[in-house]
Amino acid sequence: MNGFILVNKEIGISSNRVVQEIKNKIKAKKVGHLGTLDPLADGLLVLAINRATKFSNHFLESDKSYDVRVQLGISTDTDDSAGNIIFKSNDLPSKDEVKDKLFSFLGESMQIPPFFSALKHKGKPLYKYARQGEFISKPPRKIIIRNIQNFRYRNMICSFKLHCSKGTYVRSIARDLGESLGCGAHMKSLTRLSQADFHLSNANNISDVTKQDIISIETAFKIFKRISIDSNEAKKFINGVKIPKSNISDIILRVFNEKDRFLGIGEIKDNNLKHKQLV
Repeated sequence: MNGFILVNKEIGISSNRVVQEIKNKIKAKKVGHLGTLDPLADGLLVLAINRATKFSNHFLESDKSYDVRVQLGISTDTDDSAGNIIFKSNDLPSKDEVKDKLFSFLGESMQIPPFFSALKHKGKPLYKYARQGEFISKPPRKIIIRNIQNFRYRNMICSFKLHCSKGTYVRSIARDLGESLGCGAHMKSLTRLSQADFHLSNANNISDVTKQDIISIETAFKIFKRISIDSNEAKKFINGVKIPKSNISDIILRVFNEKDRFLGIGEIKDNNLKHKQLV
């Protein structure tokens, strides 16, 4: 009962509700998600079960990919279709103009988060201030748009597949695209396709999830090579003592004891192995 579950979240429910439903469904002591999806969005929601919650940070730092649809000609106060309309324009750009502006977002840039977000100000989420009519700006944050594919533009709707770094607000991309084109825009729909090495194609609807769908912690980190250590080294590893290991080029490793039990994630630094996160 320690590992990760991939859920195909439906539109209209919160990420927290998914967490609670799965927690009750499989009778887990502890469940957390690895990056929220707004109620408007659907797609992949990765849940950490019990001890796997200790490994959440490794995946919160990971890239994500999405299917995105942006409505041009209309801006909203939330930057998505759930908000109130604050601007309209009939002066719409051509397909080439939209494509050029969209692809100009590729690479590193500084992005201003939306007013309606879960970022905190004085311990309170920004969206709570915004709902009361108080719009608080956060400093721009560095994001990376690694890839844009499957671009289409028809009937004032721009659709594309986006691969981006952590911390990227797709709603802000829609907002900034509309501003750069001068016609306004908002995010019409969003589907998360992947996060790290987790993919929507392997996810289940809430009603279909069972304990058998739990991906073990060691399997979730299969991108890292494994190393086996003897019983004496295992004691040192668990207690945070450095273990000399030369001729190992990999920085992060899955560490197992001599009985093939997974101990956790280890890090090689200065030819020494030390635990980064224990199970």
